[in-house]
Amino acid sequence: MAGGIGSRFWPHSMDAKPKQFLDVLGTGRSLLQMTYERFATFTSPERLMVVTQAKYSHLVKTQLPEIKEENILSEPLKRDTANCIAYASYKIRNTDPDAKVIVTPADHLILNESLFKARIFDALKAAEIPNHIVTIGIKPNRPETGYGYIQFIDGSDRVVKKVKTFIEKPNRELATTFLESGDYVWNSGIFVWKNESIIRAFELHLPELAEVFEEGKAYFFTESEGEFLKKAYSLVKNISIDYGVMEKSESVYMVLGDFHWADIGSWQKLYELQTQDGQGNVVEANALLYETNNCYIKVSPEKLVVVQGLDNYLVTDTGNVLLICKLDAEHKFREFTADAKSKKEDFV
Repeated sequence: MAGGIGSRFWPHSMDAKPKQFLDVLGTGRSLLQMTYERFATFTSPERLMVVTQAKYSHLVKTQLPEIKEENILSEPLKRDTANCIAYASYKIRNTDPDAKVIVTPADHLILNESLFKARIFDALKAAEIPNHIVTIGIKPNRPETGYGYIQFIDGSDRVVKKVKTFIEKPNRELATTFLESGDYVWNSGIFVWKNESIIRAFELHLPELAEVFEEGKAYFFTESEGEFLKKAYSLVKNISIDYGVMEKSESVYMVLGDFHWADIGSWQKLYELQTQDGQGNVVEANALLYETNNCYIKVSPEKLVVVQGLDNYLVTDTGNVLLICKLDAEHKFREFTADAKSKKEDFV
């Protein structure tokens, strides 16, 4: 899934080129390319699909020339993850009705890839059971308020746990309770299932969506696919896979992801992944810092940045936007980008 706009990573993530197409970690590869390389070890390139917004299809083609053009699924409108996944699922059914499918966002960091692969294979085995929907839960190591949580039932199976409930992003007090209880994990947004299992789940929990995409059978992999999608996406509602299916299904199971994982969803998350100096600063700039602590400074080395007296701030300069804000102000970015867009489209 590579269709997001990455608004909490603005102004580096812009509407014309959002974060999944950027080298945010300094590896020489974009997040999308890193994700592709990770999953290319599971299967052959012709079995990999990327779902993105139509306006980003050219970026996918440029960054992933190995992907067949018909496997770049271009959404005409943003309609959240349930529709994104339904589009891929019904298209996959046209070519391989017995397929097992791994669904992943394009902006995750996985450090222990061998352990990650082992857990995915655990999930694939669990997904063999008809109608089982499997998710990867991440063992929490702090009371994180930026992730959703999954509560599981600790049964006899040491590898696969039945999911009891999904919880939206909690406040710190509740997140601390979750951490202490031991039966909650972070919701990674990575899913594994037999393709027919998720299609049955759509039919049961989102029948209107299922009816729309069922009609695509005659159009997928033809010249008429684009026109069908325009009609289909005008009919379906915005809804996430978590809200539309996962929270409603009685057949959701969890495999514990004990590998090092991070969702690079914001500047704060990226800061936490970086090496900080003795004052807690991450500096990617030609900078002079005075009485400055716990800050992230990311500016082109062509400029000298002089910072004095800041604590817990982000200072970043990209193109025609200079941003100075609290480092942990993730909740403000929608407001920032909306107001910036009202000033000038080019700012977003």
